[in-house]
Amino acid sequence: MQLIDILSIFTAILFLGVIASLIRKGRLREEYSFVWLAISAVLLFFAVFRDALDTLAAWLNVYYAPALLFLAAFFAIVVFLVHLSVVNTKQHNQIRDLTQEMALLKNELEKVRREKK
Repeated sequence: MQLIDILSIFTAILFLGVIASLIRKGRLREEYSFVWLAISAVLLFFAVFRDALDTLAAWLNVYYAPALLFLAAFFAIVVFLVHLSVVNTKQHNQIRDLTQEMALLKNELEKVRREKK
């Protein structure tokens, strides 16, 4: 086993440990934890079974196996960014609705206070 093999396995296990720690501490939301655990498992799998990446690349007619990892990472990033954009838009709409509702409630409260005087 070469040094790069040991280093890649160690890094994949370390990444998996960091993700598990973030989940345990509640700093990583549950909806994203599955994705990060799956990515960690895939990294660990390809770190342990390096020939599997070459086999998968040959099966998909990709001539340079690491390019397959970059393609998969690029695709995952694009999908994740679209998901975050959807979540951001939803939260923006909720904040706008809450702000409008709060302004209406504040206006009603001021009316009630004026009527009591």
